[in-house]
Amino acid sequence: MASSSYFLLVALFALASWKAIASDPILVNGFVCKNPMDVKAEDFFLAANLDMPRDTNVSKVGSNVTLINVMRIPGLNTLGISLARIDYAPLGENPPHTHPRATEILTVLEGTLYVGFVTSNPENKFLSKVLNKGDVFVFPEGLIHFQFNPNPYKPAVAIAALSSQNPGAITIANAVFGSKPAISDDVLAKAFQVEKNTVDWLQAQFWADNQN
Repeated sequence: MASSSYFLLVALFALASWKAIASDPILVNGFVCKNPMDVKAEDFFLAANLDMPRDTNVSKVGSNVTLINVMRIPGLNTLGISLARIDYAPLGENPPHTHPRATEILTVLEGTLYVGFVTSNPENKFLSKVLNKGDVFVFPEGLIHFQFNPNPYKPAVAIAALSSQNPGAITIANAVFGSKPAISDDVLAKAFQVEKNTVDWLQAQFWADNQN
């Protein structure tokens, strides 16, 4: 009887753990649940105008990411989901980046995208695909990935769903060469196996963010 109770307890613990992993915990990222008595429909609504094109000239990389997360819709708290509209200029890209807290599933709404991600060490295997309107691609949590519009004449649009209320984004080039204060050029020259003047030139560039 004791053995049966033990296995039942283990099973319940495993189920609870899976549930916790499947969505964000209650206090994730410092957001506290609202008193249910004070909840309003507006807590779950945002007039985001995601049907409207975004300005892709706001960044040097030719893309504009409009993220809808818990900071814009409070009702997303603990639900473990958010989404983004991504607009790409002709030859624009959403440059290599990671989401530390989310897997991403991306759907192309208009145009064509060349997408890919790199697996972790030691393989660092590169997996890529050309996507057309209606195609879907998944970027696993934490892995470096990108999207590029190869068409020099037409823009592209995609919608991405992410498995966190606040997925976060680390754009690799911005983080490495645009940090404040700057990472030592001795460190980066060694890491990238280049001359220090190359690192200095890269650090001198204007590393604009395409996240809005």
